[in-house]
Amino acid sequence: MTQTTSTQATVGSADIIDSLCQITPGSHLDTIRQSRAQARDNAQRSFEVLLEPHDPGTFPLSERYAVAAYSVGLQASESAALDFYLELTEEETDSHFARSIEQLSRAARRAGPYGEYREPRHAEESEPGETVHYDPEDVPGSSQRLAAALEHAHLLSLHPRDARPEHLKRLENAGWSADDIVTLSQLISFLAFQIRVVDGLLALADNPAPQEAR
Repeated sequence: MTQTTSTQATVGSADIIDSLCQITPGSHLDTIRQSRAQARDNAQRSFEVLLEPHDPGTFPLSERYAVAAYSVGLQASESAALDFYLELTEEETDSHFARSIEQLSRAARRAGPYGEYREPRHAEESEPGETVHYDPEDVPGSSQRLAAALEHAHLLSLHPRDARPEHLKRLENAGWSADDIVTLSQLISFLAFQIRVVDGLLALADNPAPQEAR
């Protein structure tokens, strides 16, 4: 499927971070975001380019949303972001597939970043940790291509310092083009940024500064 989903239609051109945080016009959080208007616009533009492209090309929406849901699920966010991306995944595929993605992400969740430093001077700061390997059978209705993408999402989200050339080779062998690997990596990085902004804004909403609470 490449048509616009009902969830996208609901969000429309609305700012996705505002939607996930339920920020209303004129509120304190809206004022905070308006003070960084360019950053706000850039974040929204990145969302639209990476997750609402007019032409997804060889990186279909179903894969983009599955990677998004998985990446957000790894972050242990208390926001509505995981439900949002799972809903998009479900609308592009089915509920069983979406639930499988959620279960994989929750099973792989742990605190990060961790990994092994390659530079000798930082070796003592290394913190070894688990990696993941997925087969298509791990997600009913999946593919070797998506399995490799989820492994890449786990790597960049939790232990990017472990990245090696062989990880890109894994993507290539699974059918990812060079351009799509770049887009995939950008998508994962954007989601890490997005969820931190969302969680930060929600923390401000729950714990306003003393002068704001009066």
